[in-house]
Amino acid sequence: MIGTGLAYGTFGELLQGRLTGSVDFLVTLPIPRASRAVFSLDLGTDEVEVRPAHKLKSLRAAKSVLELRGARCGGVLTVESDLPEGKGFSSSSADLVATARAVGEAVGATPAPAEIAALLRPIEPTDGVMYDGVVAFLHREVRLLARLGHLPPMTIVSVDEGGKVDTIAFNRLPKPFLPADLREYERLLDTLVVAVAAGDTREIGRVATRSAVLNQRLNPKRTIEPMRAVCEAVGGLGIAVAHSGTVVGLLLDDADPRFPDQLDRAKRACVRLAGHAHVYHTLAVPEEVRCFTRT
Repeated sequence: MIGTGLAYGTFGELLQGRLTGSVDFLVTLPIPRASRAVFSLDLGTDEVEVRPAHKLKSLRAAKSVLELRGARCGGVLTVESDLPEGKGFSSSSADLVATARAVGEAVGATPAPAEIAALLRPIEPTDGVMYDGVVAFLHREVRLLARLGHLPPMTIVSVDEGGKVDTIAFNRLPKPFLPADLREYERLLDTLVVAVAAGDTREIGRVATRSAVLNQRLNPKRTIEPMRAVCEAVGGLGIAVAHSGTVVGLLLDDADPRFPDQLDRAKRACVRLAGHAHVYHTLAVPEEVRCFTRT
């Protein structure tokens, strides 16, 4: 039996910070780039092999699914991804979720998103990519906070400042948030909930920009201000960053009549700034959009 699994990544986060009660959270920014996993079940062994061999966390996730389902067997897990590692695209989370889905399908019982979250909790802090659409997620607790819905079509023109960020190490850093910061993050989350539900791209961009600026004390990015200047010059929505990564993106509304010109100008400005420009898109809205619900 062969099972397959797919999990989309994110372009950093629309919002990331801390809520009252010292609860760290993030809000995902899904993009149509993904990790894919294939699991070939072998009833003649209880050993699991992973390819490539360095995907040890995926190996651990595969074994956890087999144990959860009571499957006394092994197999070969192959993981591939078009998400860069260490940049803030949720590549590790997507690998793990794709793995859980592939192994679950192979044994005839694909785990639900909440089951996947529980399986991954002992492995590492994990993004909310096991859920469809935009979610507010407690990444250190690996638990869903809220489902916000889906984003309207938006384009992200980005630069990569280079290097890699170890997400586990980043999450261990002390975060010098003051009570006023926690209250601001609460307000930003409430605003984002309404903005996503309404498809208000301007407000989405405003919240993302504020979150990026607040994150400068934790993971400063040298291109924040130049990218904000580019955004203002082309009439963009705002700035989104990988809070624990290396990329900075300028948000554009695909429905804006000026979009073709904005996109061209933004790409040229990014090339002048960083020597390159990468373009991503928000994940397409499915036929049935799920509304915001607290869990």
